Amino acid sequence: MTARSGHPAHRTTPLETIVPPPPETGTQFPVLDTLRAVGALAVLTTHVAFWTGAYTRHGTWGALLARLDVGVALFFVLSGFLLGRPYLLRAAAGLGAPGTGRYLWKRFLRIYPLYAITVALALGLIHDNRGASPGDWLTTLLMLDNHLGYGFPAGLTHMWSLAVEVAFYLVLPLLMLVGTGRHRPCRTLSPARVAALAAGMVAASVWWTLDGAGRVAEATTTGEPTEWLPAYLSWFAVGILLALLQVRQERRPTGQRPGRLASAVEGLARQPGVCWTLAGALLLMASTPIAGPTMLASSEPTELLTKNLLYAAVGGLVVLTGAFPDASSAYQRTMAAPLGRRLGWISYGIFCLHLPILHLVMWTTGWPLFEGRGPAVWALTVAISLVAAEAAYRVVERPALRLKGIRPGGWRSGASKKHVSTPTTGSSAR
Repeated sequence: MTARSGHPAHRTTPLETIVPPPPETGTQFPVLDTLRAVGALAVLTTHVAFWTGAYTRHGTWGALLARLDVGVALFFVLSGFLLGRPYLLRAAAGLGAPGTGRYLWKRFLRIYPLYAITVALALGLIHDNRGASPGDWLTTLLMLDNHLGYGFPAGLTHMWSLAVEVAFYLVLPLLMLVGTGRHRPCRTLSPARVAALAAGMVAASVWWTLDGAGRVAEATTTGEPTEWLPAYLSWFAVGILLALLQVRQERRPTGQRPGRLASAVEGLARQPGVCWTLAGALLLMASTPIAGPTMLASSEPTELLTKNLLYAAVGGLVVLTGAFPDASSAYQRTMAAPLGRRLGWISYGIFCLHLPILHLVMWTTGWPLFEGRGPAVWALTVAISLVAAEAAYRVVERPALRLKGIRPGGWRSGASKKHVSTPTTGSSAR
């Protein structure tokens, strides 16, 4: 048995002898690793479907393919859960928040090196980006295209969601300060306060989608306000709420019965088949006109809101299946298989690189846009993306994370050095 997790000792697999997995400490969420791969492959698939014209060619099936952008919602719920949980866990133990400087440095190392390489590849090699000015390069490298321009350049259009996630990284310490308060002796976690924070995030998202984004769009000639963080706060809020329930379950004294809400949520988590069925039904609902058009035509604010709320529910249900680890569960044993987790470890590379690779596939084959060949394009894009992501994981991502102990400029811890076990695997959706 492992000392920290209480699960059976981990056996090294052939995949892990090539490149070791991220270090594991504290409570582990192996299902969530695999779900990261599900999210990345969903995003890849919806982009291939668009490029090959499947959205409009295949009726309901095409609409479902269009809605596989729900993978972004899955990423955001995962980030809310995995990044919010350490704050809640420390608050429940009466400790201060994790050090902000160290947290931001680790986020930078996790996200930026591969992002910068992807930007260089796309701006340097994709024909549509020829003539990009130094200002264009700087704007994209700083992830400001959604705010200062009209979207990301060719091969990088999917990075709008990464820009939103990075914005969430930056405001998370402040959000969790609101949700947990400043550390004081004997202060503990207030579920009502965290729930109020999540409710406020959802309310802000609803207002922004229905009114705020339109007001900003009228006041400025640049930027895409519907692709800014406020529009998606509800997705992160779902993850934070799941983290709250998981922390309370983990710290519940033996023999103490959970409250009604906690009991219902934990009971649903033990029925992953029900969760996936409900998520599928909601995604099917999102594939109807109530959630707006499947192509790039603008949606009405009410349609955008409907889509966002449905996606929040889908993401929450899917993440719920892995938020309460149970080593005896057949579902966890299946989802935590070495191949699935490995795909999760390289999922950020799949996400970053798949769109430049899709450009490469279409350019080298000479196949025209929107003219079919979806299965062939998908197979080629997946195969090349997996190889590229594996290489990026070995050469870029893992070496970068080895620098996390370096303190650029120095920082103060901002938290007690008393240990509270938190996960280091899959520490965010990316």
